[in-house]
Amino acid sequence: MLNKVRALIDRYRLLRRDGRYLVALSGGADSVALLLVLQELGYQVEAVHCNFRLRGPESDRDEQFVLELCRERDISLHRAHFDTRGYAELHHVSIEMAARELRYRYFEQLRQDLAMDAICVAHHGDDVAETVLLNLIRGTGLRGLQGIRPKNGYVVRPLLSVSRKDVEQYLKDKQQPYVTDSTNLEADALRNKIRLNVMPQLRAVNPKAAENIRWAARCVADALSVYDEAIERQRREAVVEESDEGLKLDMRKVRSESLLFELLKPYGFSAAVTCGLASQRRKTGRLFSSQEYDAVVDREYLVVRRRTAEDRPLVLPECGTYCLTSGVKLTLAQFERDATFQPSKEQHLVHVDGGKVRFPLTVRRVQEGDWFVPFGMTGRKLVSDFLTDRKVNLLDKRKALVVCDATNAVVWLVGYRTDNRFRVSDETESVLIIHSST
Repeated sequence: MLNKVRALIDRYRLLRRDGRYLVALSGGADSVALLLVLQELGYQVEAVHCNFRLRGPESDRDEQFVLELCRERDISLHRAHFDTRGYAELHHVSIEMAARELRYRYFEQLRQDLAMDAICVAHHGDDVAETVLLNLIRGTGLRGLQGIRPKNGYVVRPLLSVSRKDVEQYLKDKQQPYVTDSTNLEADALRNKIRLNVMPQLRAVNPKAAENIRWAARCVADALSVYDEAIERQRREAVVEESDEGLKLDMRKVRSESLLFELLKPYGFSAAVTCGLASQRRKTGRLFSSQEYDAVVDREYLVVRRRTAEDRPLVLPECGTYCLTSGVKLTLAQFERDATFQPSKEQHLVHVDGGKVRFPLTVRRVQEGDWFVPFGMTGRKLVSDFLTDRKVNLLDKRKALVVCDATNAVVWLVGYRTDNRFRVSDETESVLIIHSST
């Protein structure tokens, strides 16, 4: 047991001899073994225990056990109590997620306050196998097949090279008791179902099933460095535009589904959605969505944009500068036309006949049925058709704005074209300037 843990620590440089470490101590077999092993190997450790108040007297029993264990071992103990159910309700997350967020947030704050070098948690080799299976069931790329990594920021896992059986034998040899969380014996949560039902079946097929899955996960982790280099090279070729609001991909340069998965994963798209996108890459107008982003196929491109709340219509009662909730600014000014006047040719600055425009103006999103007479034409045209003719993709169509006057006539399709009915002519006396900026 000690040799396996020591070898893992050395392989991944998890701990330093002169370092100081927090050990997450629940009182269960894994965490108790971790505390004892690190102490036996000579590391400076302090323990931290969280009481989530979820199991009534059993939670208090665990805390008392941890308190006595640390007293016997002369190990400093830090404790925290949480209203986990209240946190879950307030933040609209599951009890499991609430406990995880509360636990790791407290661990990190305590680490900083005590100037500790890392937080040691007791995941072991069987947890790696369970995580790989869990990720496969939920849908994962290669990264999910590496299971649990020995180090993640300030969180380290020194027991990943040992099994649950190793842990139990170690504690038995030391005649060290531990407590058991009764909820871990219930096959309700997905991980518990894998642990209690699936893994025993796999061991019946091959007693070394968990060990072999763990070895495969390690091979995947080693291969990922090469994979990441290849993905980065292809990413630079495929990405046309990228910003905080999304990205644009040249799908002709996306040569594999794996590349598409890696490019879209930061935007919350699942493996299933990625598969759908890959198969529909040439069907213009197809829309796919994640929790925060939309992706649309636009000929040879894929455009991803963050979803935002629709801007409420903004009324412009007079000339001045107005700010939309999207961050767009509209500036209106009016002046008398003279012989030196030259109409604007800029995309976001237009001149219209001030005498024909009726205040108040309204700025809003394009609505179904909106029409106008594009500048230079005589017949009316649906705004949506005009944008389609301009090959504007579905996401940008949704963001398009119009400026309408008091009669609800479209004066300007912002950034594209003014309405010919409001053009500046020889009879125009007053010119209205509308300038859009961000």
